[in-house]
Amino acid sequence: MLIGDERLDHLLAEDLRIIQSPSVFSFSLDAVLLARFSYIPYQKGGRIIDLCSGNGIIPLLISSRTKVPIIGVEIQERLADMARRSIDYNNLTDQIEILQQDLREVVPILGKGKNGFVICNPPYFAMGSTHVKNENEHLRIARHEVHCTLRDTIQVAADLLKQGGKASFVHRPERLLEIIDIMREYGLEPKRIQFVHPRIEREANTILIEGTKGGKPGVKYLPPIITQTADGEYTAQVRELLYGKE
Repeated sequence: MLIGDERLDHLLAEDLRIIQSPSVFSFSLDAVLLARFSYIPYQKGGRIIDLCSGNGIIPLLISSRTKVPIIGVEIQERLADMARRSIDYNNLTDQIEILQQDLREVVPILGKGKNGFVICNPPYFAMGSTHVKNENEHLRIARHEVHCTLRDTIQVAADLLKQGGKASFVHRPERLLEIIDIMREYGLEPKRIQFVHPRIEREANTILIEGTKGGKPGVKYLPPIITQTADGEYTAQVRELLYGKE
């Protein structure tokens, strides 16, 4: 079941288990926030595609909120294998499928304009950025634009969606204007934006954004999320996302 330094962690709010590895991949709070932020249909509206799926964290998190089929796309063989084993462990193989594939090649496979919803937690850092590149290959691919750029992820999301479909992303606030420009270039109109702050007095370090394929202009700014209290503990809002209602 587990390989090497893998462990089986408990997703408390959903009462599911996920395989993680400190040397390969462990999900961050960003994935939890994106899963909760994204509009998820309960039963109708078309297939959900999760790009840059990693160890399958977002498909697992949203599975408890929908009966719609979910496909995770992940380029790394080891992460795709971890995701599949987690899905099998949770008896979700009838709902969730993991496709090990370069996302730049998935449109012909999954159908252009055939999908209702796309979720993406992409690599944050451009290869020319000043951020230190991780020496661990798995983590470097997950965090840096080694195999796909921001433009790639947005273009593929737009190509996969049918008219009126929704795409949601999590990213860094410093790239917000770039994200909006590229979204509009490919016909994704930004409709909801939410900033995430590590503490109430700190500037935002994460941005959540959702766009509609062929949507009309007009964006809503949701109340900001504060992740930690002054003494470094998770806020009640974040604790509920991670652990469920107390």
